[in-house]
Amino acid sequence: MPYALPLVPSGAPGTDGELIAGQDGATIRRTVLPGGVRVISEHLPGQRSASLGAWIGVGSRDETDGHYGSTHFLEHLLFKGTVRRTALDIAEAFDAVGGEANAATGKEHTCYYARVLDTDLPMAVDVIADMVTSAAIDADELETEREVILEELAMNDDDPSDVVHERFSETVLAGHALGRPIGGTPETIRAVPRDAVWEHYRWHYRPETLVVSAAGGVDHDALVSQVADALVAGGWDLDPARAPRARRSSDAGDTSGIGTEPRELTVRRAVEQANVVIGSTGISATDDRRFTLSVLNAVLGGGMSSRLFQEIREKRGLAYSTYSFASAHGGLGTFGLYAGCAPAKVDQVTKILGEELDRFADDGITDAELQRSVGQLSGGLVLGLEDSGSRMSRLGKAELVYGELMTLEESLERIRAVTADDVRELAADLASRPRSVVRVGPFGD
Repeated sequence: MPYALPLVPSGAPGTDGELIAGQDGATIRRTVLPGGVRVISEHLPGQRSASLGAWIGVGSRDETDGHYGSTHFLEHLLFKGTVRRTALDIAEAFDAVGGEANAATGKEHTCYYARVLDTDLPMAVDVIADMVTSAAIDADELETEREVILEELAMNDDDPSDVVHERFSETVLAGHALGRPIGGTPETIRAVPRDAVWEHYRWHYRPETLVVSAAGGVDHDALVSQVADALVAGGWDLDPARAPRARRSSDAGDTSGIGTEPRELTVRRAVEQANVVIGSTGISATDDRRFTLSVLNAVLGGGMSSRLFQEIREKRGLAYSTYSFASAHGGLGTFGLYAGCAPAKVDQVTKILGEELDRFADDGITDAELQRSVGQLSGGLVLGLEDSGSRMSRLGKAELVYGELMTLEESLERIRAVTADDVRELAADLASRPRSVVRVGPFGD
């Protein structure tokens, strides 16, 4: 059975770390430090590189009125300097060792990550911990970065495929915090003051919200010591009485009215190709059917042999790109089908997308499709864990999102256990939900 990740492992916080799993010589260990900081690592014998991630359990859904856009703002500002380091110092620290550092904001978490040689991992821990604990949030730097973020949003708004997916999420989840764009909007980025960003930082960047994950050439005991020392040096109070913040509940709060009505939205853009998404609410990140959804996606729109690709591109030549997708969060999710096509063909393509989903729900899948999708997913899972960055991300998400950590073989067993009936039942459920349509393209009135 997969290892369930408790809020606090057996034994006192700060002990040597609980052995979670080991496979193919890899060893995974987890320690909870005083203050509620969780440190989880996977040692891979023979690896000369190491990937490190500092995960904060806060995303765009956690923003409140007056703070909208703060989460994305902080992703940028933490690289702009701390009490001890300038922005140039941070950049030079990684450039000097041939490493790389970056960050990503999501709807439910923010991650600051780096990949370096194993011998340079102590430096990476020190720099990233300094950024997380001691960001200056300088007023002048904030104003400069405000313009950078506005340019980033403008760049995304110039990409119709980005626009159609963002507007689809807003449309299906309208009225819920998960429907807000991760990066904020030009209006919220222009409006949010420095004090609001600072308050958001001080409230959410705390020991009990932090998960540090690392994979590769990692010594767990050394990592735990380095993390503890770096956090204390950054001024954090690692109070032994504190426990990790509870994982996000599968309850998304009041969802009455969310996704209960079909909606249509047309966004006009002077582009050569139309982009269309149809879909509905989906399943949550911790839903037991998530492996079934992976199989469903693979068969319906997950590759060149998928039904959407074969029907829309190969047989009819109506689109270059078409696929199905799912986005899962705490308590809510979305499920959709996408295609990019000539504007004159958008109605025809939209109709086919809906028909393929309905046919999938009515007829289910064949044994050959099931076996092919299981092979596709199994191969992708194994290949995806060939680098330390993927393994680091797996650890962080297991801790923050799923509450369980599966070995590779356990994950493969869950995929292989999916049946054709499971897929048909889930497809019927998704197809029965109110279906929204979002189009982006050069459409008239």
